[in-house]
Amino acid sequence: MTGLQDKLTPQQVEDFGRELDEIRQRIVADLGQVDVDYIHNVIKTQRALEVAGRGLLFAGFFPPAWVAGVAALSVAKILDNMEIGHNVMHGQYDWTRDPALSSQKFEWDTVAPSENWRHSHNYIHHTYTNILDKDRDIGYGILRMDPAQKWNPYYLGNPVYATLLALFFQWGVMLHDLEVDRVAKGERTWAENKPVLKKIVRKAGRQVGKDYVLFPLLTGPLAPLTFLGNATANLTRNLWAFSIIFCGHFPADVESFTEEETENESRGQWYLRQILGSANITGGKLFHVMTGNLSHQIEHHLFPDIPARRYPEIAGEVRAICEKYGLPYNTGPLRKQLFSVAKKIVKLALPWNGEPRTPATVESDKTLRAA
Repeated sequence: MTGLQDKLTPQQVEDFGRELDEIRQRIVADLGQVDVDYIHNVIKTQRALEVAGRGLLFAGFFPPAWVAGVAALSVAKILDNMEIGHNVMHGQYDWTRDPALSSQKFEWDTVAPSENWRHSHNYIHHTYTNILDKDRDIGYGILRMDPAQKWNPYYLGNPVYATLLALFFQWGVMLHDLEVDRVAKGERTWAENKPVLKKIVRKAGRQVGKDYVLFPLLTGPLAPLTFLGNATANLTRNLWAFSIIFCGHFPADVESFTEEETENESRGQWYLRQILGSANITGGKLFHVMTGNLSHQIEHHLFPDIPARRYPEIAGEVRAICEKYGLPYNTGPLRKQLFSVAKKIVKLALPWNGEPRTPATVESDKTLRAA
């Protein structure tokens, strides 16, 4: 792990930031009907898949129909979560002034309330990306995902916690907003959590009622099969979302930073931190759509409010800029990035891997490199 100040000279940082700003300005100026048509078509496809999936579960007594229904519903939930919900709530389509695409009004098909998520993700994570003790997405409050996180015996369960988080990812995202780890440390009280908890109970109640009560009951004697089908679709979405998100944030060589390193950072330094703290996943067009284009996590962290469908067209430019300034551009196929993440989860469960990163260790790193 190296300091941000050691990557580029002040002039290079300024030039680097200007080149990325130029990409952003060009894309923003080019936004138009083609972007609106794209997201509307994705929404229509998602709704058609959900209707088809739920309809096929009414014929769940016929195994092929049940399998097809679960598959369609799984894809619908993934599209709603990744390509629609995540991106719309980032404000990527607020410029359209379409109420259906408003980041402040959109609600997604998951137990995590959108209002809570917008604060913890859009604000906290995207402002303080990979800053230790500021970005709560580093480990989600339950995992050790960076060697700078001080080890304690609890982390021996890292692989178990990660597995449970993958299986119940929507619930993990929901509970993330309660900041239970901070409550345990006395940094936050349960009284402060009441407004957040109220929203969680209301939203989770609606989701559970829809997937595990209403729709199963509508299929009469097939209710157990419908219940199982809905649970399988949610599980599929959870595993997919966990895999894509973790592969974008935690493969080998993704860096983290201290608050001291990022004090008074310029726009160029902020861009630099996003690139060093992110990773991409290679794949085809359909793969990128199914990831919500979070397979282009580097571009997403650079430009979170630009429509994600634009990331593939600028990825080559961003990579070329990184090469120009001698910066890494972390990318690879899903299997490679996923294996890297799994390896890190297991490795960091052990006490002899890593040490806390402090201002003192940052200065020590600089001294050693200078010598």
